Amino acid sequence: AREKGDWAKAQDAFARLLKDNPADALAKAGQAQSGLLGRVAADPAADTAPLYADAHPDDVTAQLRAADFEVAAGRPDAGFARLTAAVARSAGPDRDTLRTRLLELFDTLDPADPIVLKARRDLATALF
Repeated sequence: AREKGDWAKAQDAFARLLKDNPADALAKAGQAQSGLLGRVAADPAADTAPLYADAHPDDVTAQLRAADFEVAAGRPDAGFARLTAAVARSAGPDRDTLRTRLLELFDTLDPADPIVLKARRDLATALF
């Protein structure tokens, strides 16, 4: 499914693997990566999302789209920083939406990656 770019089918396949083995780190990463790539592939303006988001810092959807593009484009530190800053500026359901997406994006990388470790610390600071 991944080779064919069928991101929804790939996510479902990884979800089935995780149902049988919730601790499967590769399946968790595969599911997160498939979700990310599916969102970016479905967004015809994904490459311009960071510029729009920079101009509209309080637009939660814009921040989510931009972070997705940045992570998918190989700049996870930029995507993580964007969402962490948005979490710090937000409250209520928006804050939870941003935090949840950030946690999903963390799963696209190795949990021991220094970028993820730094971003997790930054998120903890933003939340408290």
